[in-house]
Amino acid sequence: MVFLRTLPSHARQPRVYFVGRRQDEGRRIETEIKALNPDGQYEYLPCDVSLLNNVDELCRLIRRKESSINLLFVSSGTLIRGKEEGLHYPMAVTYYSRMRCVVNLLPLLKQATSLRRVVTVFAGTMEGAIFPDGFQARGLSIRSMRGHCVSMITLALESIAKQAPEVSFVHDYPGFVKTGLSRELKGPIPAIASVFFAPVMALLNIPIEEVGERQVFFATSARFPPGSGEMGTDGVALDAGVCTATSTEGKIGGGVYSICYKAEGLPWGAQEILAGLRKDGTTDKVWEHTKDEFIRITGALSV
Repeated sequence: MVFLRTLPSHARQPRVYFVGRRQDEGRRIETEIKALNPDGQYEYLPCDVSLLNNVDELCRLIRRKESSINLLFVSSGTLIRGKEEGLHYPMAVTYYSRMRCVVNLLPLLKQATSLRRVVTVFAGTMEGAIFPDGFQARGLSIRSMRGHCVSMITLALESIAKQAPEVSFVHDYPGFVKTGLSRELKGPIPAIASVFFAPVMALLNIPIEEVGERQVFFATSARFPPGSGEMGTDGVALDAGVCTATSTEGKIGGGVYSICYKAEGLPWGAQEILAGLRKDGTTDKVWEHTKDEFIRITGALSV
C-alpha cells in the first residue's frame, strides 16, 4: 500500500479505488490518505482477489461507477494458501487474477482522455524459463516458479497490448522491500524469518518512502509511453536527460516495459529468454491457456 500512501501527494483531485481483504486495515488506510490530500476521493473495496469470480464482481462494480480510468495498479501477492477455483493458489493471486483485472478494465482504460496505464508490481527483469506442461507452476521450486510467473506476466501483457496499443503496460520489480506478507503466516515462521532476514534487510532494504516515489514515477512518467505513440496519453513530461524507455521487444517506446526498481529495462539474459519464448510460440500458448482458464472458471473471456 506504499504507492497508495504516496500518490495523493502528487495528484490534485484524485479519485481512487483500492482493494484489499481486511476491512479494518482498508478503513484505516482510507482515513490516512484522506488526511494526505483532502481534495481527493478515496473508496476502499473489500475483495479476495484470489478468486476470479470475485475479481469479476469487483470490476463490474468499478465499471458501474466509472466510464473511464487512467491507471490500473496491481500488486497482489501472498505467502499462504486459500480457496481455489482449480488454480494453483500462488499463481491465482500473482498471475491469473491480475490478468483478469486488466482484461476486465481494459475498455475503461482505452476510454481515458489522458494517461492510460497498467502497472503490475512483481519481479520485472527477472524473466525465466516457462514450463508449458504446467503453466500453473505446481511442484516448481520457488526460484523456478518466480522466473516462470514473471515471464508469463510479461508475455501476457504483450498479448493484451496488441488489443490496446493506446495503453502502456509496466511490469516492475520494486527492489528488496519490507512488506506485510509475512504477517499472514501462522506459528513461529514470521518471527524466525524476521531474525533470519534482518542482516540482509539492513544491507539491501530500500526505504519505503523511496519505493512509493519510484512507483508513482513508473505509474505516471512519459518514460513509458503506449505503443501507439499517441500524444497526450503518455504521462508526465520527461525532465531533461531522461529518455523514453525501451520495450520488452527492444523498441523505444514500444508500449510494454519490464523494469527494475531503478527504471532500467531487461538485462541481456532476460531479453534472450523472452525472444526464445516468442520464437517457439510460447507467447501464444500462454495467452490461449489463460483465456481457457478464464472461460472454465467464469464462463466468459471478460465481464
